[in-house]
Amino acid sequence: MGIVTDSIADYLTRIRNAIMAGHRVVAIPASNMKKRITEILYEQGYIFRYKFESTPNGQGLIRIALKYDPVTKESAIRKLYRYSKPGLRRYSGANELPRVLNGLGIAIISTSSGVITDKKARELNVGGEVICCIY
Repeated sequence: MGIVTDSIADYLTRIRNAIMAGHRVVAIPASNMKKRITEILYEQGYIFRYKFESTPNGQGLIRIALKYDPVTKESAIRKLYRYSKPGLRRYSGANELPRVLNGLGIAIISTSSGVITDKKARELNVGGEVICCIY
């Protein structure tokens, strides 16, 4: 694999591909940002569980157990997409944060208070870079 210029887009794509292939677990190279996004996905109930593992090269690995409906076998994540890209950064003020599916989905925002959900950002009245949206 070549150099990945947008590691967050790569992270989202790996999860998307794993879901489409019906995999239970997906392993993704770690970064602090990706760890935080993983924690948010877990807190919001989009993934079953996760584990941060260390690797010999020091980068580390995030193992994510994906969550599916026991009956319909449908993934808890219907859609996830990159909002702000390295080539086109998209920032929103506290009042213009995107509403994902009328508040049913979440947007993950990188703010001065850390990486948080759009709901939390509204509570704290902070804006920031809209990293991705999930529902």
